[in-house]
Formats: sequence, C-alpha cells, structure tokens
Amino acid sequence: METPSDEKMMSMEPLLEASQSQKGGFRTMPFIIANEAFEKVASYGLAPNMILYLMNEYHMDMATGSNLLFFWSAATNFLPVLGAVIADSSVGRFRMIGFGSIVSLLGMILLWLTTVVPQARPPPCDHSNNSCSPPTTFQIILLCSSFGLMSVGAGGIRSSSLAFGADQLKKHDNLKNASALERYFSWYYVSASFSVLIAMTCIVYIQEKVGWEVGFGVPALLMFSSAVSFFLASPFYIKLKAKSSLLTGFAQVIVASYRNRHLTLSSEGTELWYHYRRGSILVAPSEKLRFLNKACIIRDPQQDTTSEGRSSDPWSLCTVDQVEELKALIKIIPLWSTGIMISVTISQSSFPVLQAMSMDRHITSGFEIPAGSFGMFLVISLTLWIALYDRLILPLASKIMGNPVYLSSKHRMGIGLFFSFAAMAVTAIVESIRRAIAVSEGFADKSQAMVNMSALWLIPQYCLSGLAEAFNAIGQNEFYYSEFPRSMSSIASNLNSVGMSIANVVASFIMSTINDVTGRGGKESWISSNINKGHFDYYFWLLAGLSLVNIMYFCVCSRAYGPCVVERRRDWDEGDDEIAAE
Repeated sequence: METPSDEKMMSMEPLLEASQSQKGGFRTMPFIIANEAFEKVASYGLAPNMILYLMNEYHMDMATGSNLLFFWSAATNFLPVLGAVIADSSVGRFRMIGFGSIVSLLGMILLWLTTVVPQARPPPCDHSNNSCSPPTTFQIILLCSSFGLMSVGAGGIRSSSLAFGADQLKKHDNLKNASALERYFSWYYVSASFSVLIAMTCIVYIQEKVGWEVGFGVPALLMFSSAVSFFLASPFYIKLKAKSSLLTGFAQVIVASYRNRHLTLSSEGTELWYHYRRGSILVAPSEKLRFLNKACIIRDPQQDTTSEGRSSDPWSLCTVDQVEELKALIKIIPLWSTGIMISVTISQSSFPVLQAMSMDRHITSGFEIPAGSFGMFLVISLTLWIALYDRLILPLASKIMGNPVYLSSKHRMGIGLFFSFAAMAVTAIVESIRRAIAVSEGFADKSQAMVNMSALWLIPQYCLSGLAEAFNAIGQNEFYYSEFPRSMSSIASNLNSVGMSIANVVASFIMSTINDVTGRGGKESWISSNINKGHFDYYFWLLAGLSLVNIMYFCVCSRAYGPCVVERRRDWDEGDDEIAAE
C-alpha cells in the first residue's frame, strides 16, 4: 500500500489547519453548557427526596438509607477524578463526555423502571399487621446498579466538560484573550447554579405532588436531552488528542525514588547532575522532602538520557519539574484534609428532609415548600454572598480603609470552617426545640406527624451552610490554583471533589458508629427512623464538636504551611514600596 510522501503531507497541513480553525468557538458553548446543565438538573433533582424513596418504597431504616446515599455521593464525587485521568491520558475529553452522557442516561432509565415495574421494589407495607417486606437481593442489585451507572456517567461528564469547553476557545486566534475564557467560566458557573436551583425546586415539587414515576421520569428525559444536545454539535467540536497524565508522572517519581534509594544525596546539591526539562527554570530540586530528589539524579548521562536529552527510562529517571510537582501536592495535603470535615457536615442532607417533613411548611394557606426544596436556601445564600462579596463588601471596605482590602484564601477557608461549626450548632438547637414540641404534643411515637412549628426555622442553618461553602470551597479552589504550578491545574480542579468523596465515606462511618453505639441494649438509637424517638440534636452537637476540633487543626496546619504565594508577593511589594520611600 502506498504511503503519502513528506511533501504531500506538508502540502496538506494548511488544509488541516484551515479545517481546524473552522471548528470550536462560542457557537459550541450552548451544546457543551446544556449538556452538563441538564445532567445537573437530572442528578441533583434525584438526590433531595431519595431518602424518602428508600424509606417509603424500599422499607429501609434511616441509617441504612443514609449510608447508601453517602456511598452514592462518594462515588459521584470521586469518579470525575478518575475520568479526568483516563480522558487526559487515553480516550480524550470528547469521548469521555459522550460515554458519560450515555451511561448516566442508562442509570436514570434503570432508576425510573424501579418506579414503573412493581417487581423491581418490595410490595407495600401491610399496615394492619404493621409489617413490611425487606427488598430482595435482586431489587437491591437493581437499585445499586442504577446508582452506580449514574455515578460513572456523572464522572465522565463532570471530569471533562469544563476543560472541553475551554479547548474550543483556546484554539481560536480571535479568542486568545483572557476575556473569552472569563465569559465562558462565568456562564458555565451561572448555568450550574441555576441548574441546581431548578432541580431543588421544580423536580422536587414534581416528585412530591405528582409521584415517583413522573418525578424520576422527567430527569431521565432531561438526561436524554443532555446527550442529544452534546452529540448534535459533534462536527463543530475541536477534539484534542489525549496526553500523558500528571498522575502517571507522580507514580514515576515514587518508583524512581525507590529504585534509586541507594544513591547518596549531596548536602549542598552541587556535586550531582539533575535531569531537568528543556526551557524550565527549575534545574535543581528543593531541599524539602529530599528523599524524592533521588528520582531526578543522573548517574550516567550516556545510559540515562537519549541524544535529545530525554530520559531513557521515565520510571528510573524523572525531571526536576516532576519531583517538585509531587512535593507541592504532598505539602498541601494537611491543609486539604481540613476541608473533609466541612464536607461531612454539608453532606448531612437526609435528616433535614425528614425534619422538614415533620414541620409546617406552608407559606400561604394554599402553598407549601416541598421538604426536599429547602436545600435551595443553601444555593441562594452561596450565590448572593459571592455577588455581594465581590461587588459590594470588598469595594466598600477598601474605600473605608483607604487601601485595598483582601482576604487571603486561607483566611476564607478558616471563616468557612467557623460557619460550618455554627451551622451544626444551629441545627442541633432547632432540632432540640422541634423534638421537645413533638413530645409535648404527644407525637413521640409518630414520626410523620406535623408539629406546631414553622419549617422556616430551618432557613438559618441552610444559610450558614451556604456561607460555609462560599468561603471554604471557593477559598480551597483558589488556594490550590495559586499554590500549584500551572501544569497541575487539572489536579487543582479535582482536589475538592476528592475531599468530598472521602467526606462521604467518613460521614457514613460516623453515622454507622453512632447508630451502633447508641442503639445497644435495645435502646432507641440517636439516628432512629422515628426522628421524634431519636436524638438527632445530640448527633448534630457531636458534629459541631468535631467541627470545632477541626478549626483548631486548621490553625495548626495553616501556621505550619506558612504564607501563601499571594501573601509572599504582597509582602515583597510592600517591602519594595518601603525601600522606595526611604
């Protein structure tokens, strides 16, 4: 078979570049943004009332249903990280998003079938004998399979959607300025926030007023629209090829350090040759975590490197940049771990739904807020605070002080942790009052009875949780982006998701432990399915105590880490100004 010559290939390059320049741009944005927006509406619309579906239709107790939802959330938060690794190193972002859209659709269809097919769930309870049949093994496998498919699908979409949209803009000569990306990121996050609000209001309302069949069928239909909208614009996308994964580089540093463990490090670092990337400003590793420096030591230049200056075996010799990137990640782990506890508190979504169900949710005589929709106050407070903070509070404070006022990312992380503690304390206080009213009204044995207390008392705890996330989550993301090298931006964007995934597992462990310990000897567990018999106020006081301990742990880690990059730059600028003044 004849192969094209180099001259023919060179003559084809302008044509390839011309065809590539006709792709991408802002015309692809509606399809990419709609894809994840519909996916978020569908997935977030299922979550709030899911505990009610598990307890009422599958006859699960509070602890079992909550643990299942914790693990579902953990998988949903972790799989985008795995999806990003696979997309970057193997299949590419377009294929990963397409795969995620199809798999997520299959998961939602499977979940919808559990509402349509009677054999897919246990039969209704026999109230005359006060007995309920537990779900069979097949029914549990069917339910968990739907959750698993939705988690895999969400991982495929969320791992690459934001970066795939940025790819459409970076390749355009007339869109290389930062304003194009800024506009895209703004619209992207606006659509994400709006999608969550729609999910927590419209979808939850449909589930409560119309029923599970329609309430789960609408998200499946939206997910179908999400997949179709994405594939419709396939001819117009810029589809970049996959590159090597940064996580592979980390693994290479660890393996190379172990293989070279017998090498001796110089005390001054001048007697050794280090392998560094061409054009890099890093020609020698830092003295911190020195045992990793053995991964970039050149023992024999002729054997260890090629004629082009590359490593002959990247699993035995790494670059200085690779070593320093791993060091940056290790250094940041203690501060990153402080965000796990706040994610534990925010992930406590099952009980507040049951709490709202037992309270008066009427706004007017003819309208009441669905129990699963109270989470919208968290999103609203988060969005409002971000807008007020950037547009009003900081400019006004700077005007009053006469100097630019700025809160560092670490300060905001700490403030977020305090608001998280306050949210748990307020939740415990409100629940203590609600339970006391329920007992005084004779509803101790009736978990579904409505007490004479307005559900609007729940709004403060949601607002405090929204402020906690607004300060801590955004502070975390800014901290990672500013502290990591630019080559680690993909890691920076996924660290928060990894923390949330671990937090869901930790939350499940805490709930299971409290349920087992407090329910021994035939006693009623704090986490009882009958919230009037249980003591969820004690449970939330425990979370508040753990949050307070976490604040002290954060202060220790923050002090040990030292100043951030932005703080160091500001100190240098102030020092230069003082020298100039002298």
